[in-house]
Amino acid sequence: QVQLVESGGGLVQAGGSLRLSCAASRSIISFNSIGWYRQAPGQQRELVATISKSSGGSTDYADSVKGRFTISRDNAKNTVELQMNSLKPEDTAVYYCRVSNSIGLLYWGQGTQVTVSS
Repeated sequence: QVQLVESGGGLVQAGGSLRLSCAASRSIISFNSIGWYRQAPGQQRELVATISKSSGGSTDYADSVKGRFTISRDNAKNTVELQMNSLKPEDTAVYYCRVSNSIGLLYWGQGTQVTVSS
């Protein structure tokens, strides 16, 4: 079991930046994958970015955010962050942190709202 708490969301103008943080209630070293997902109103939840197990782990991004967003993890602090640059109105959504353990169980945070104004 793990609790995930996201923070860092807010209102920003197009072209601006935000940095989201996901704090886990226990060590994240054992989790196979950690990712950020987002859900816009009326839309399905979609993958934004994932990072694999090791601190220098491999990353994967949705095409829509490649080159603008960067995911990172700090195993010592039990945090995962998402640096979002050059934000666009279409990035507006609730952003969720998700982890998966070694047997495939998934844990989600409660989400943080990101609103990008044009």
